[in-house]
Amino acid sequence: MTFYDVKQKYDKFNFEKYTENISDKMIKNSIQKEILDDMDFLNLLSPKASNHIEEMAQKAHEISVKHFGKCILLYAPLYVSNFCINNCVYCGFSTKNKIKREVLSFNEIEENCKIISSYGLRHILLVTGESNIKTPISYLKKCVEILKNYFEGIDIEIYPLDESGYRSLTASGVDGLTIYQETYNEDLYKLLHTKGEKSNYRYRLETCERAGRADYRNLNVGVLLGLNDFISDLFLTGIHAKYLQTKFQSAEIGISFPRLRPATGAYQPKTLISDKNLIQAICAIRLFINRINITMSTRESRELRNNVIPLGITRMSAASSTEVGGYTKRGQSSEGQFEVNDTNTVNKVKEMIYEKGYQPIMKDWIAL
Repeated sequence: MTFYDVKQKYDKFNFEKYTENISDKMIKNSIQKEILDDMDFLNLLSPKASNHIEEMAQKAHEISVKHFGKCILLYAPLYVSNFCINNCVYCGFSTKNKIKREVLSFNEIEENCKIISSYGLRHILLVTGESNIKTPISYLKKCVEILKNYFEGIDIEIYPLDESGYRSLTASGVDGLTIYQETYNEDLYKLLHTKGEKSNYRYRLETCERAGRADYRNLNVGVLLGLNDFISDLFLTGIHAKYLQTKFQSAEIGISFPRLRPATGAYQPKTLISDKNLIQAICAIRLFINRINITMSTRESRELRNNVIPLGITRMSAASSTEVGGYTKRGQSSEGQFEVNDTNTVNKVKEMIYEKGYQPIMKDWIAL
């Protein structure tokens, strides 16, 4: 059995009808519980729960400090290619978009690594477009060999691999995987992904399980907020994360909450996810799964990132570029996957974290 089989339990579930009948008493009872079940989590994602965000935030803060202390890991993404075989209607890298396509040479990767590491960062997220032709595993393994000279932690956000592919990369030095399902609504997923291997919903859904069997120590999931309704997608994200946490107990499970940002193609969100919605989601997932990494990227504004630090954020990107080789192209006109919102330097982000009484962490472990 995989998560695809688990998810089928909710395929015909009427989220709208359920949440319409949630009472304030149900929400308060869910907040007060030490161990929440699935329906408690859904209660906290409901529209009515937005009236209880202060109570949720206080408990989320207490839980986060208990399990993680006051530490936030900083990292940066490095985009090494924007070639893609998929047509994802919302993405700047989609094959339908007429953008300049690039694959970094190994010398260019090294130059970008020098700049990123000069910021003091020791964790990196290696990102590619989804093309196993332009960025095959042999290319990725060489990338990792270069990254290891500059960074202690290496995660990947690439096209889905089979289990042997993930084992090959972890043997080279990769620690973790980030993979977004984009939406858990299978029918909508097919409409949004009309061409390429990404159109295989189930194969993508089971990606973290293949990486988990390959002994990845970090598994990070999420949806792209704005593609589908807020409640059902975030509910299933939480259910997915809890499933992975139970199945792969030696791995650290994480969730990201990316909202749609302007990108080439000018896709318009189906629903607008407010800052209040996002804060509610962060608090709800922290109460549902006490020990889970929560990432807040530079998609969000510096003001919001500053305000959510006490609510359970454990990882933040800093000084990010979503352009291929963007760290050597600062100030130049280039097309990224999406527009970065918080353009603060690493030092400014560190100052913000210190001002909140937290500790920015450049590296959280060292391989022996």
